[in-house]
Amino acid sequence: TMLPLLLLLLPAAHGIAQLRYAPVLTQEPLEGVTTASTFVLDQPRCVFKDYGNADIWLVVALEQAISTFDNTAGPGTNETAFQSFPDPVRAYLTLNATLANYPCPKPDGEITVLRVGSETSCAQDETRPTCNGPLPGPGPYRAKFLALEGSVPVAETGWSEPIMLRTAKPLSSISTTDSGHSAGMIAITTILSILFAILLAGLVAMLVFWSSDSCGGSSTFSKPESVTVRRYNTHHVYDQPAARL
Repeated sequence: TMLPLLLLLLPAAHGIAQLRYAPVLTQEPLEGVTTASTFVLDQPRCVFKDYGNADIWLVVALEQAISTFDNTAGPGTNETAFQSFPDPVRAYLTLNATLANYPCPKPDGEITVLRVGSETSCAQDETRPTCNGPLPGPGPYRAKFLALEGSVPVAETGWSEPIMLRTAKPLSSISTTDSGHSAGMIAITTILSILFAILLAGLVAMLVFWSSDSCGGSSTFSKPESVTVRRYNTHHVYDQPAARL
């Protein structure tokens, strides 16, 4: 009679602890908390303090795949390889760490974050199935942390809220009357208008000056002094016979 009871208790004894924590996008003042292929999470400090012997993995999944994710699908397998994400693999494991990597409490002034999707060198390398490679699309994605002792899952956090990445706007959708662009254009146009007005005023002033100078120039010109040319007669010019008379 005890055997059925033991069988009922066995799954509970090996059940996964549900931790009251869910990953969140960091609130640290960082550039690019979300980009076209990455997002930044806070590290799970003081979350797995009771699991000192566990490896802590980050699970990244498509939003529609979280209900079917199998916690027993180990890291580095074909079922969880990054290189096959998002099809046919719908969730992958990456960024493994130990409790030593997430000391508690967090030191003051230290930025403790994880950038998901930051490794490009291993994105196509099938020998590194746990690569933290660039995310292939805008999402939405969900993430959670999973603690494994050996290959046995022992604790997990809740799933994050849906995470959307940034997408580049097509050129056809960019409005030429956007307030940011119009403000810049107005400033440039104003500066150019001022410079043009200054240049035009300078040209007008120069033309006025030259015009007035040319109109009054005939009355102010001094009469040039007459040049007296002294006449010299050389001795061979005279008629020698007439001179003897």
